[in-house]
Amino acid sequence: GMVAQHIGFSFPERLRSLTLMMTTTGARRLPGPTMKVRAALLSRPKRPRELASIVDHYVALYGLIGSPAFRPDPAWLRERLTSFVKRSYRPAGTARQMVAIVADGDRSARVARIVAPTHVIHGGADPLVPGAAGRDLAARIDGATLDIVDGMGHDLPMQLWPRFVDGIAALAGRSGKSPGA
Repeated sequence: GMVAQHIGFSFPERLRSLTLMMTTTGARRLPGPTMKVRAALLSRPKRPRELASIVDHYVALYGLIGSPAFRPDPAWLRERLTSFVKRSYRPAGTARQMVAIVADGDRSARVARIVAPTHVIHGGADPLVPGAAGRDLAARIDGATLDIVDGMGHDLPMQLWPRFVDGIAALAGRSGKSPGA
């Protein structure tokens, strides 16, 4: 979301539309993650060299930040996370991402320069980036639409995929140009 915001206000000619999901302007006055979520983000797997322990760690994290109203099938979640860990487990990369979020600072004034039709999707139950962040972001971008999803946390529940697609398709229609044109 941060990178997309930077593209939106730095290179507006490169965008026809912009969808921002589960992100924030970085304004320091906005609420941040709960202390429980902060602690979980900074924690490490009990046995950081064992696949099962790493997956257990991520299952617990998703239990905290995921959508309380749209819980995934536990077997599917474990399979998906196992695949992710096997493909690319880079704890140092996660640490770099956290540092980048803090270092980027407040983009509040700059997001007002975004001119592309913008749609903001945010979970109403997001404990990592609370809903106030999505409302603030949409309010700062002229003409932005906002979809606060009740019961959604900081994940992309399969049950909501049609809703996401509909919102993004409606946004693309507002861009005035057909996709691929």
